[in-house]
Amino acid sequence: MEKRIKLRKASLEDLELLRYWDKQEHVLESDPNDDWNWEYELQREPEWREQLIAESDGKPVGFLQIIDPALEESHYWGEVPRGLRAIDIWLGEQADLGKGLGTEMMKQTIARIFENAGINAILVDPLESNVRAHRFYERLGFRLLEKRRFGQDDCLVFRLVRKDWDQDSGL
Repeated sequence: MEKRIKLRKASLEDLELLRYWDKQEHVLESDPNDDWNWEYELQREPEWREQLIAESDGKPVGFLQIIDPALEESHYWGEVPRGLRAIDIWLGEQADLGKGLGTEMMKQTIARIFENAGINAILVDPLESNVRAHRFYERLGFRLLEKRRFGQDDCLVFRLVRKDWDQDSGL
C-alpha cells in the first residue's frame, strides 16, 4: 500500500530538522560535499527554486528541491537550455527507505513539474557510486544521459523526457 504524501513549502521552522537529516549517514553518503546553508536558503524564495518538505500522515519524512537549471544563480548545471527542471530529493530517516515514500514524492513532483507545458525534461544527478538511486530513477522512467563531475563529486546525470513520463507514468 502506497503512503499518502503531502508536499509543503519548506520554512525556517524546518531548520533544525534539516540540520538533523543532513547528519544522517544515508544522507551524507548521497550528498557528502554540499553545505546547504539552510539558515540563509530557507529565507530566500528565488523565482528559479522551490524547496519542499514531504509529510506522511502529518510527519515530515523528506526534502525536495526543484530548480530551473537555466536560471539558477550558481550555474551548477552549466549552460543549459530553457524548458528543464532539476530535482534534489532525500528521505530524512534511514528507516523510511524502501517503503515507497520516495517514489510517491517523486511521482507527485514529476506531475507538478510537467503541469507546466513549457517543461520538456527533468534532470537528476546522483553520485556515480549510488547504485540504489540509479535504479530508483530508472524505475521512474529516467534514462542515463552522461557521467559528469560536479565540484568534488562524480555523478551520473539522468533525464526524464516529458513524452516518456506521459507514456509510462500511469497517472
